Formats: sequence, structure tokens, C-alpha cells
Amino acid sequence: MKNSENMSVTSGGFDWGDLRRLRPVSDCWGFDRGQPVDRYYIEAFLAENASDIRGDCLELLIDYYVHQYGGESVEKSDVLDIDPNNQYATIVADLARVGSLPEGTYDCIVMTQTLHHIYDAGAALHNAYIALKVNGVLLITVSALNKIDPEPEDFWRFTADALKNLISQHTTASDYSVRTYGNVLACVAFLMGIASQELEREELNYHDPLYPLTVAARVVRCE
Repeated sequence: MKNSENMSVTSGGFDWGDLRRLRPVSDCWGFDRGQPVDRYYIEAFLAENASDIRGDCLELLIDYYVHQYGGESVEKSDVLDIDPNNQYATIVADLARVGSLPEGTYDCIVMTQTLHHIYDAGAALHNAYIALKVNGVLLITVSALNKIDPEPEDFWRFTADALKNLISQHTTASDYSVRTYGNVLACVAFLMGIASQELEREELNYHDPLYPLTVAARVVRCE
């Protein structure tokens, strides 16, 4: 490892441009500028696994993605929320309370950007897993990097290894895959609230596992 005392840095050698600021360009993830960068990756993951979104489905908060990517393959969709005031919710329950969902019911559960809001993320993952039918698929995305979202409470950020271990410890799945999306530029853009449309596709589609923005998993329930 190099001694930092022997490394010379030219003062002002990096042009920070509009990034030299203490507040983001947008404090709502870039929704006011277009599509947030993490949504670009979430939707890419769902598009890659759209064939899994079929039959009886469950999604959190609203069933937007189930219908967007499942289309006519969806026969029934439920919406889960802990908040009884959610007009879209067909099931009002705490995902972290095991047994709060009907076991063996769903062909697919879409669970995007949810686990970081649940303190007992393992219990929530287990509950969703056992709510699947045999060979049903759980599609998960989580944040590796994000600003704090205080409503509801915000507890965790995930690495690929963390999500793999959570799956292995709280499910019996042998068929699952975990992958990362993003790179250092995408991470900086997202924290600044710069929209995905303001980056080039080549910049967005370069994935550096050392600088993930989003981690995603596809989990199949075994017998």
C-alpha cells in the first residue's frame, strides 16, 4: 500500500463543475427531472424476468409493476401494505410477521425496494418465500446506496453477499441468483438526484460490482 505522504495531489486538479455542492440537484431522487437512476435498474431487472410475472401475483403498496411486466399473463393480483389507509391494498398485514400471508398462494411476488424499510428483513423474506407456490418466483430489489427515506423507517443497505446470505438463511431455495446493477457514475448521479435520462445508456449499462447501486435477486421456491 502506498504511503499517502508520498502521493502528490494537484490542488484543484479535478473539475467538480456542478457537483461541488452541499445539496443535491434534486432531493426527491430525481423524480422531478425524469426517471430516478435506481428505477432504471429496477425496471431492467423486472423486464429481464417478466416471464416469471404470471398467474396469481402479489406486489407491495401498489400492483403497478405486476401489470406493467406481467400483462395478460397475470390472472389475479393482490397488494400488500401494513397501512390500512392504502386504497390499493387487498391485504393489510405486517410482512415481517410470519403467517400474515396465505402460504403457498402466489406464482410470483414482486418485492422492490422494500427490505431496507423492515428491521427484521429475514422474517419478511421468509414470509414472502413461504407465500409462494412450489416453483413460484420471488423478485427482489434492494438498495446498496440511497439517501435516508424517513417515512417509513429506513434501516438497511445491502451488498450482494448480504442478500445471498439472507436468502440462504431464511429460505430453503436452492435455485436463486443475485446480481448487482450500477457503477460509480450512476451512484453519484443517483445521490445527486440526476435522472437516468441525463446519462448515456452506455454509462447506465456498465455494471461495476465494486460500486453497486441496486442489488436484485430471483428466488424460486423449492418443494
